[in-house]
Amino acid sequence: MSKISAAITAVGAYLPEYVLTNQILETMVDTNDEWITSRTGIKERRILKDEGKGTSFLAIKAAKDLISKRNIDPKDIELVIVATATPDMKAASTAAYTAFEIGATNAFSFDMDAACSSFLYGMSVAASYIESGRYKNVLLIGADKMSSIVNYKDRATCIIFGDGAGAVLFEPNEENLGLQDEYLRSDGSGRPFLQATYGGSSYALTPEVLESGGHYAFQEGRTVFKNAVFNMADAAIKILERNKLTNNDVDWLVAHQANKRIIDATANKMELEDSKVMMNIEKYGNTTSATLPLLLNDYEANLKKGDNLIFAAFGGGFNWGSIYLKWAYNS
Repeated sequence: MSKISAAITAVGAYLPEYVLTNQILETMVDTNDEWITSRTGIKERRILKDEGKGTSFLAIKAAKDLISKRNIDPKDIELVIVATATPDMKAASTAAYTAFEIGATNAFSFDMDAACSSFLYGMSVAASYIESGRYKNVLLIGADKMSSIVNYKDRATCIIFGDGAGAVLFEPNEENLGLQDEYLRSDGSGRPFLQATYGGSSYALTPEVLESGGHYAFQEGRTVFKNAVFNMADAAIKILERNKLTNNDVDWLVAHQANKRIIDATANKMELEDSKVMMNIEKYGNTTSATLPLLLNDYEANLKKGDNLIFAAFGGGFNWGSIYLKWAYNS
């Protein structure tokens, strides 16, 4: 009997209609297009403006896009995982509501949060459920409404983040396609440098906190940048070495879209030419948990069965890692 591996067999995505360009940001904070582009590679990002719509709205739209494209029955989905740093609310599962709204009535569901590494970690969890033989259809969604925790008076953070969602379906594979290996790490000493501090159990929301903007995301840019550059590249190199892969064996680098300079540094460390590097940061900015599936959706038509994909991500916590996956289908 062939070994079961976990393969991605479908992708979907959703991006809000409103486009927040660098030119618009110039009217909001002390910044300009050249400064933003040269430091981040971002030209515009999407923002979910509608009142009362949160991360679940994005996740539901992305899931429905996948379901429609693949023409699958939602009742066949057995597990729904929503990877997100911005759940709809503290005490009710965003994944459970998402599963209900897409008609996945036979699925159980839960949320996962590892900041910008949430989807990468979610890939590991989804694959483990498939490889165990317990489930055959696992829907993994990366979705974040980062605009809900961004201070648009803080030019250090408001230029970076956008809203969006991407979804993938994991199914069993007996051709040795799908997830091959993973290298995942975390280091809690990085906690002070990237966080949305207030609103959790340690730091309650108070009128004073809201007045001062303490509920917004904060990052110490230089420290985060330095750690992201080193750790994303280091994790990707370790995956290559462990699987005896050279740069010629890699068809695509699927890197978290936090900053173009970080992506370039990772690609350079791997000695990859630009044509092998997936990139859409200029259009969407950093959508946190959604960057990796959005890349897969944008590049789906370019992917061929058997392609070697190296995923890499870094997020607050600190959390980071790399995954080696063989693509399982031709579009």
